[in-house]
Amino acid sequence: MSQPPAPASPAATPPASTPSAPLRHPDRPRLTELRLAAFTTHRRAAIPLGPLTLLAGPSGCGKTSALRAYEALARLGGGAVLGEAFPDPVACVPERARPDAQHRRGFRIGCTADGPAGPVRLDLAVQAEPELRVVGERLTADGLILLETALRDPGKRAVQAAWHTAGPTPVTRGPLPDDRLGTALLPLRVAGKTPGQRRVLAAAEQMVVALRSVFACDPQPARMRGPVPSGSGRLLGGCGNLADVLERTRTECGRRHALFVAAVRAGCAGPVADVLARAEEGTGTVRATLDRGDGVRTDLRRLGDGELRYVALALVLLTGPGVLEVDPAGEVPAALQTLTVLADGFDRGLDGRQRLELLRLAARMCDRGHIRLVGAVSDASWAAGTEGVTVVHLNRD
Repeated sequence: MSQPPAPASPAATPPASTPSAPLRHPDRPRLTELRLAAFTTHRRAAIPLGPLTLLAGPSGCGKTSALRAYEALARLGGGAVLGEAFPDPVACVPERARPDAQHRRGFRIGCTADGPAGPVRLDLAVQAEPELRVVGERLTADGLILLETALRDPGKRAVQAAWHTAGPTPVTRGPLPDDRLGTALLPLRVAGKTPGQRRVLAAAEQMVVALRSVFACDPQPARMRGPVPSGSGRLLGGCGNLADVLERTRTECGRRHALFVAAVRAGCAGPVADVLARAEEGTGTVRATLDRGDGVRTDLRRLGDGELRYVALALVLLTGPGVLEVDPAGEVPAALQTLTVLADGFDRGLDGRQRLELLRLAARMCDRGHIRLVGAVSDASWAAGTEGVTVVHLNRD
């Protein structure tokens, strides 16, 4: 499988405000582009990513698959094996992709991360059939190939890798596993003794940090209505353990909880004085309620699906890696990390007021720099005029 061709960009609406200051590389590594050269329904797609990005388009245009590709890259950056990142790899292969002479089919994805090392580009070719394995990977910066791998011998469970060294020996070669991202393994392989090696390490570490700390969520209202077991207090992707997390966040940070209550008040029907979570005596479970301020408490099971999704997404935006079930880069200072929320169906079930309130909350939080959001919506016309929002229009063609 060859390296991906130069991708064509979907139509994107730039943020409402364009900075006039000279461009400088951010201190916090972050992804600025997701490339789907050949992945499910996508061909030669380059998706620009801002602090707050909405992927818009009709059903079947590939919004969910784009989020899954992002999440898979994040898992690989965290050291996961291919099978964990792509549990159904054949479904990632473009439907009309024909096998080669060896009956092989696969897919190609990639991304660009900006940060102190400047823009760094990662491209990955994966074989899905007849067996899942990496067949090619390339890490580049300023047109210089820093790492390149290729499957030379299909009989061996390894790829041949070559990484930039400079000095008397311009390239170092060696085998890498064919079931992991080579970029994530470079810090264990490169000594960092020469300027070339240090450049490779800086680029690889920037890419890995940019990919880590991703929280993929799609709140499931049916799981949020009843009492939930008291557990770790870390929110799961489906938000089914919302009540357990509320019990924790309410006591940990009064200021954050006050912001959360204000957000709930803006998006839910009726007065909201507080959001409470209480342990059910003798059951080991926790139940959440809305305090109406007049002695009435409304159990979450009485809320509509849209209200529950709104409440869950508001909590996600107002918390962080310590509360969400994510895998942060523990070796990197928190001040240099950025949490990326991947929200499928960001507008699903929400009315017009809830959509705008949630978007404004997301814009405020993303503007601070410690959180980014990529959300999938069916239509983004309602987001027009919201400062700091990048809209990428996808279609079925």
